[in-house]
Amino acid sequence: MKNRLIIVLAALVACASLGHANIISFKVGYYIPGLNSDFWSNELANMNFSKSNFQGASFAFDYEVFLNRELSLVIGIDTYTKNRTAFYRDYVGIQFSDGDFAFPARYYNGDYRPAHNLSLSVTPIQLSLKVAPLGRRTKVIPYFGAGLAFYIWSVRMSGDLVDFSDPWTYTSGNYVDTIYPIYTVDAMDRNNGRITLGAQGFAGVQIPIGNRLTVDFEGKYSYAKGKLGADPNSGFTGFGPLDLGGVTLSLGLNYWF
Repeated sequence: MKNRLIIVLAALVACASLGHANIISFKVGYYIPGLNSDFWSNELANMNFSKSNFQGASFAFDYEVFLNRELSLVIGIDTYTKNRTAFYRDYVGIQFSDGDFAFPARYYNGDYRPAHNLSLSVTPIQLSLKVAPLGRRTKVIPYFGAGLAFYIWSVRMSGDLVDFSDPWTYTSGNYVDTIYPIYTVDAMDRNNGRITLGAQGFAGVQIPIGNRLTVDFEGKYSYAKGKLGADPNSGFTGFGPLDLGGVTLSLGLNYWF
């Protein structure tokens, strides 16, 4: 995936250097993923992390060509990657000769706290139409736009996986509890490297700070759903499409040719 991004970025820079671009932009943003799918609901319910733990920095490069006074075509690349490790909220792990099992934490001390790491990477390559309704020669240049995006994405899980689909009954004296087997996983979804089609919309303002430079403040909403793989040992089975969208608030610098 990194090689693909380097090739695309190099092509955009090369086109700009040949005079085909009117604006090139670099943006640093804060990405707030939506996480609105059943996989994320399951993880947030069972693990001791929250949605805010997956918010973080994003970086973007845009290449813009003017079509007329108000309209332009924008090709852009955004990047976002996040890793988080969390413990299961309500369970402890107890080791037996035939395997490890998750027991209710309110009744047992356990031998350890089961935990796993999630790594999410989302890289949309976007094609958009951008409108500057007041033109581009004002002291403040408002704009808005929308378009399609091809999302290169991956999600990886490594560590302990409690299999809630396989309940066991544990009896000790007068106590009976439902327990679950714990497996060690280190799996990346099979769809890693595939491309999902999505959409995005944005709005912002540019403020000139020099003859060829403007500062850019932008908000962007993106929407995409990625189909999770069917590997029974991955921890990704039994879920609907994965929410890859979210909101990005960014600050950028634009160079005008």
